[in-house]
Amino acid sequence: MKMYAFYINSSVCSGCKTCQVACKDKNDLKPGINWRRVYDIQGGGYKSENGIITSVPFAYNLSLSCFNCDNPRCMAACPTKAIYENENGIILIDHDLCMGCRYCEWVCPYGAPQFDPDIKMMTKCNLCEDYVSAGRKPSCVDACPMRALDFGPAEEMKSRYGSTAQVFPLPDPAISGPGMIINPHKNSSGANSENAVINFKEDQQDE
Repeated sequence: MKMYAFYINSSVCSGCKTCQVACKDKNDLKPGINWRRVYDIQGGGYKSENGIITSVPFAYNLSLSCFNCDNPRCMAACPTKAIYENENGIILIDHDLCMGCRYCEWVCPYGAPQFDPDIKMMTKCNLCEDYVSAGRKPSCVDACPMRALDFGPAEEMKSRYGSTAQVFPLPDPAISGPGMIINPHKNSSGANSENAVINFKEDQQDE
């Protein structure tokens, strides 16, 4: 089965949220449902050197969505088997089976499944399956003005960008085997749960 992966170049992401807006536009998503989310990670501390105390701030952005994991926790947790992998290797939700229990939302390390209160069922990024089937990239990738995102077969992405999938505040990739490669921002090495604030703001369409 073909595996896909997103590449996220956090070192050049400006946090403009164009990818987030493009996703909502392509999939006609309602306010409050965000299949792609751009997070701002900010914080810092101080260092003392030769009697001089200076501040050490950091700030960077992460653009996250469903990463079509190799070991999808959402699929394993779904009691009705509504979450499945189609013939193209893309993980989807069957709304004929979904009962909106939200178990998938609770276990996903990346917050990908999103509950739709109107239909009382779960929704999630489908990697723009129609685009991928036509040989195109997902709308979020093409929309990024900084070219901070890329997408393609996992082996191709790894050969081009490496295999790093760990950066604060993301969990250990061994948990689910995400189809994700990250070029961390240089400031991310100083970020941890004690000195960082993580912010998410919906796009203008939702305000």
